[in-house]
Amino acid sequence: MVEEEAVVQACLTRNHQKMKIRSLVKRAFFITFGAVAMAFGLEGILIPNHIIDGGVTGVSMMLSHLTPIKLGVFLFLLNLPFFFLGYKQIGKTFAVSMLYGILTLAVSTFLMHDLAPVVHDEILAVVFGGLMLGFGVGLVIRNGGVLDGTETLAILIEKKLPFSVGEIIMIINVIIFSVAAFVYGLDNALYSMLTYYIAFKTIDIVVKGFEDMKSVYIISECNQIIAETIAQRLGRGVTYLRGEGSFTGDDKNIIFCVFTRLEEAKMKDIIREIDPSAFVIISDVGEVKGGRFKKRDIH
Repeated sequence: MVEEEAVVQACLTRNHQKMKIRSLVKRAFFITFGAVAMAFGLEGILIPNHIIDGGVTGVSMMLSHLTPIKLGVFLFLLNLPFFFLGYKQIGKTFAVSMLYGILTLAVSTFLMHDLAPVVHDEILAVVFGGLMLGFGVGLVIRNGGVLDGTETLAILIEKKLPFSVGEIIMIINVIIFSVAAFVYGLDNALYSMLTYYIAFKTIDIVVKGFEDMKSVYIISECNQIIAETIAQRLGRGVTYLRGEGSFTGDDKNIIFCVFTRLEEAKMKDIIREIDPSAFVIISDVGEVKGGRFKKRDIH
């Protein structure tokens, strides 16, 4: 019996090690791919058109423009302090992933420094540069890394100031783009702001996915019909939550359901068709696991 338990334990240990190695290889691959994509967006699209990104990357691009020193040097040196901050405040795994991503980004920009410009039109550069940056950064964030120390700084500052991470990053970038107006001119600074906005939205899509999860709470006199219709037309299960009206004291069944962002319009149509006066709350859901929830194709 003891020998059998030892064999089982050994198998579990081996499987755990294999999964850990597989996870590390997968993380390294996607961080590498994301960093290379961002480097291509910088060297092949944005820099030739004098458009910058936000954060530490934007500062590095301006310094590289004003000095003979290549972009990769500034990317590594300016992000290095945030690596030590991340290691101390957030954790070893995060810091190592961040360092690997920044090193890969810096080396990639060195290798692509003499790359011929992909586009020469500012509008095309804004759109495709923002998409490339957002795709690269989003891919790295999704796999536990970071390519810009601004996020790390914002997370740490948030604990001491009455501002959210997003507000802190916005304030930092307003300062950076204001300086860019003097370095590149007002037009290019405004192009840079548009690029950052596109990159920001692309990051959101890459990190969360097109089928971002949402949840809905529905209070209606037609709960049963709504629940049955959701099951028939969306293929989603619902859960009844027990509630009580504060004014009437009546017991109420509250419908709770999780669905994808692509199903939101159809969900609203169902509720509106059956009970236009229903009280509805729809909110974003960060992650869904377990149960019978599955992503479905939308037809």
